[in-house]
Amino acid sequence: MAKAKTDDTVAGGAPDAAQPAGSALGYEQARDELIEVVRSLEAGGTTLEESLALWERGEELAKVCRRWLDGARARLDAALAEEDEAEAEAE
Repeated sequence: MAKAKTDDTVAGGAPDAAQPAGSALGYEQARDELIEVVRSLEAGGTTLEESLALWERGEELAKVCRRWLDGARARLDAALAEEDEAEAEAE
């Protein structure tokens, strides 16, 4: 069985514009790990302590995914707003 990761590291160096602040994991990495956490919890066979650690990690991973998706939505909204402004100025 996979052991739950409980560290909360942040990305070092210059942040990528597409990466949410404080997120060391990419969206796909967080999503894939979240899938594994859910599979482990659904499979059972873990102690209460292990299950709680997995659940806590799952909550952290879900937040990382949500930040990525919120960031992507904000970028799309900004791009669409710029496009609308450019079209309005052209008229």
